[in-house]
Amino acid sequence: MSLLGMDTVVIGGGIGGLAVARALAMRGVQVTLLEQAEALREVGAGLQISPNGFAVLRALGLGEVLTRTSVQAQAVSLRDYRKGEVLRMDLSKLEDQKYHFVHRADLIEMLAYGAREAGVKVRLLQNVTSVEPAAAGARPVVHLSNGSRIEADLVVGADGLHSKLRPALNGEDKPFFTGQVAWRAVVPNHVGRGAEAWLHMAPGRHLVSYPLRDFSALNIVAVQERQDWAEEGWAHLDDPENLRRAFADCGAEMQNILGLVEEVHLWGLFRHPVAQHWQGGQTALLGDAAHPTLPFLAQGASMALEDAWALAEELAGHDSIVAGLAGYENRRKTRATKVIDAATGNAWKYHLRFPPLRGAAHLALRMMGKAAPDRMLHQFDWLYCHDETRGA
Repeated sequence: MSLLGMDTVVIGGGIGGLAVARALAMRGVQVTLLEQAEALREVGAGLQISPNGFAVLRALGLGEVLTRTSVQAQAVSLRDYRKGEVLRMDLSKLEDQKYHFVHRADLIEMLAYGAREAGVKVRLLQNVTSVEPAAAGARPVVHLSNGSRIEADLVVGADGLHSKLRPALNGEDKPFFTGQVAWRAVVPNHVGRGAEAWLHMAPGRHLVSYPLRDFSALNIVAVQERQDWAEEGWAHLDDPENLRRAFADCGAEMQNILGLVEEVHLWGLFRHPVAQHWQGGQTALLGDAAHPTLPFLAQGASMALEDAWALAEELAGHDSIVAGLAGYENRRKTRATKVIDAATGNAWKYHLRFPPLRGAAHLALRMMGKAAPDRMLHQFDWLYCHDETRGA
């Protein structure tokens, strides 16, 4: 189907929304992107773009820009919270797989430029209150808080956890608190970290850190199992001392990192079901609006990028919007569910509490790293080697 001139509204100016806006505009779609904030920006934090996400950015013509604005990872180091390195995986051996550490704000800026360059009309301060999927003979309608309404041939909900489109297709969500909270912070890289991610494993906790912005900064994500509920959404400020107390029994290596934290955000980790219905009535969900994921495989951004490319490609490859949206859901749902299940099951491996069990697990990691390093490097090839731009 020719997409030339098709009128589309994208709700949400995050990674997925900007990516799908550019992907559609490159195919001739007239795209209007609605963002409720006064500017396209993000709270300061880092993220990882794995090879599957990079494949989409490359296809969108943004691969070189990402390479210039990110740190290319050379290694991942799994470390005991007191004893240091347990297993080191040398990513430089993966010639065809490039992993990038990038500041979220830099990625948003790059995608926003790409969207506007492709002709996307970006409208800020647009507060969407509800979406009506198309009824027979009509088009979908987006309702705004100022009382206005926008009709389009297609509406894409890339508006995250609190999507206004998702309940119209699926009813209200029932997420549950996982018993885990997470902190995010960006600090100066005074510890001189090179191009590698460190994952410190501790009883009931773990901490991930990696460099950003020409190694000048260090991104920190720390997760703790606890009974106390915390609000969802990672823009909530917390006292840095709470983070330091949670890891007070850790070794000097971790204390040196946490001592640099001056501002930190805390959020509760909630499990949301994958949406039963991703599309309907000439509307479609994308990214976290369709499949929120826990941060244990660093796949939130890359999954949104994959969705964006698949949605645009499926629309172009079918003879109607309805058929294209059905193809998109069929193409993406099984993979997204598998990734989310893998992420959900990953945390416990880092949080072993019983000392003999933790010691045995770490010993097994060391032995596997020496005896079969390639097996460790390639255990997630099904995830990272996937290239959504090569078709379904």
